[in-house]
Amino acid sequence: MPDIICDLCFHHCVLKENGTGFCHVRRNENGRNVLISHGRITSLALDPIEKKPLAMYYPGSRILSVGSYGCNLACPFCQNHEISLDENAGYYSRVLSPEDLAELALETEDNLGVAFTYNEPLISWEYILDTAALIRPKGKKTVLVSNGCAEEKIIRKIQPYIDAANIDLKGDRAFYRELSGSYDQAKRTIELLSRSAHVEITILVIPGKNDRKEWIEEESRWIASLNPEIPLHLTRYFPRYRYTIPETPPETILELKKTAGQYLRHVFAGNMHAFYRRRK
Repeated sequence: MPDIICDLCFHHCVLKENGTGFCHVRRNENGRNVLISHGRITSLALDPIEKKPLAMYYPGSRILSVGSYGCNLACPFCQNHEISLDENAGYYSRVLSPEDLAELALETEDNLGVAFTYNEPLISWEYILDTAALIRPKGKKTVLVSNGCAEEKIIRKIQPYIDAANIDLKGDRAFYRELSGSYDQAKRTIELLSRSAHVEITILVIPGKNDRKEWIEEESRWIASLNPEIPLHLTRYFPRYRYTIPETPPETILELKKTAGQYLRHVFAGNMHAFYRRRK
């Protein structure tokens, strides 16, 4: 069988027969681009909605959060690298069909719906679509926690089923290249979903990478051009995985919060619990 090109994201991986691409979950099977992780689950928890983070979407509620494996970025600070970046993570997964997940979401008490999170959900967009189609008629919400890096046609396919999303904005174009990501696709996803869903944005502020005041100001102005009501989370970084860069000073987060607040009405400082405890 001939090679095929995966058209899910910016990588456009060439998939050889029975071979997978960058994300490890799309495989060429007899000339078809098949999602081999469909229904393969590595993580399942009932989380506070604020943990996604979604600060202004049904605050105080809980949501069934589910993760699979694989990712189409290679962030060296990933806190879930065991399932996102380990190509063998699928061996430790269990099967949970869309029907089973929908039933679990409906049976779980005080549950808002399903959040697709932990690893990168967009590489498994078919599973999102299949599950959302089952829970939406029952009044349950579908939440996406994502890096946003997928082709526009994929976003448009799932867009009618997404009620809320938190999308990462990781840095400028140069930083996205360092992470093997796409700055343009992430921003286009934010733009598209903000037209139809509740969207919040997270910037994990990393010293020397994306903590320039000028860049935060530029992105805040851009977000405000979409809607100044879009919440922005400026989250404090701590060393994880392969990054040994020292943690972000709390003062940096507070200063950047002031900068973003000139343009956006809702700016949140994240991962600041230890700092606030010390001040009490």
